[in-house]
Amino acid sequence: MMSRRLLIFATLVLMLLSCRTARLQTARSGPQAGRDTVFSLTLIGSECTFADHADYGFYIPSTATTIRGVMVFQHGCSQEEFGLSRHCDVQYQALARKWNLAIVETNIFGLCDVWASPSNGSYAALILALTKAAKRTSHPELPGAPFLLWGHSGGGFWTLSMLHEHPERIIAAVCYSAAWDPRWEYPAAAYDVPVIFRHAGPGEGADNIPATAIHSFAHFRSHDAPASIAHTRGQGHNFSYMRSMTIPFWEAALKQRLAPDGSLKPLDREQTFLGDPVLFNICQEKFYKGDKGDLCLLADRACAEAWCEFARDGQVIDKTPPEAPYALRIVREGDTAKLSWRAEADIESGIGHFNIYCDGEFIGRVPEEGMYQDYDRNGDQAEPVNPPAMEFHIQDSKPRDYQVETVNRCGLASVRATL
Repeated sequence: MMSRRLLIFATLVLMLLSCRTARLQTARSGPQAGRDTVFSLTLIGSECTFADHADYGFYIPSTATTIRGVMVFQHGCSQEEFGLSRHCDVQYQALARKWNLAIVETNIFGLCDVWASPSNGSYAALILALTKAAKRTSHPELPGAPFLLWGHSGGGFWTLSMLHEHPERIIAAVCYSAAWDPRWEYPAAAYDVPVIFRHAGPGEGADNIPATAIHSFAHFRSHDAPASIAHTRGQGHNFSYMRSMTIPFWEAALKQRLAPDGSLKPLDREQTFLGDPVLFNICQEKFYKGDKGDLCLLADRACAEAWCEFARDGQVIDKTPPEAPYALRIVREGDTAKLSWRAEADIESGIGHFNIYCDGEFIGRVPEEGMYQDYDRNGDQAEPVNPPAMEFHIQDSKPRDYQVETVNRCGLASVRATL
């Protein structure tokens, strides 16, 4: 008689079948423009022996006295062509401000099968880039801060390699379409790291991408590690709403893993939940009496509920409105006026646009059409990299009652802020 574990993995298989010297550049960015630090630097020559050159985009929140962790985004093979954007992503910036994190995105111009192994130089280069950033920003703690890792395709292999080589530095790890199906034994510290594997079934390339997720998940769970898996039907290797799961997954790990002194703790097993990757049921772990080895292990109820929605539907829908804009200001000149404001991006779903009202009547939006900042599904790049200014020009010199509301990417509007 087939065991439950074999039955679940057989079901997953059926689902698969069905479905130059360092340089500094400043950049304008999002709600905190002019206050937070946004820049890029390049390693080349003797500082980058594993590639032609490598670019690194950084975001450092001005609100952080001490950087407690670093979000590291590693692209996949050949995707360096998309450039740097996530250090300018207002949604990830909001997450960074909340938790006192830095953001670093890599952009490596070299052979993927070389840089995908951290020991070939990409890890040392990351630490060097963080060291340079530390000197430029007066944050000496940057090179030693723990990581939240996000890797796509070849970058997913790099993320697994980091778990293999440097698990003691990792708070949590996201493997989005990870490639090459490594069959490693990991150090004991790796099995304390929450990790999520996502794949989309057949057509994900010749790099054993679905197998990487299935085999890695099974291996980590065989060591009672906090691993989870999701097969997003209807999506693809370069198409996923992974960020909608990444953010609640990272937040759950930050709450439990990151101690005040900067050390990393195992998850609190009094709070952990189990998730069935076929039936999408969840249950608090301490109340479950059966075999847990084929079930996902998630940090807490909120993370488990987000996983359930993502695994079932391919994304997590934001159900809460964003914060209202603030610091509204109007400057008049003749028959024209400029209304400006600030706004914090919604951590769950960013900023879709702003609606502008005059005496209670809608008079326009920013931007006029499209999203204030969206992201593509081919690796999560922010679009546009530099969003429009938070301002609205009015052909009216008379004093009126102006209001602004933030609308997130899920279409939910904030309370209107009044001038």
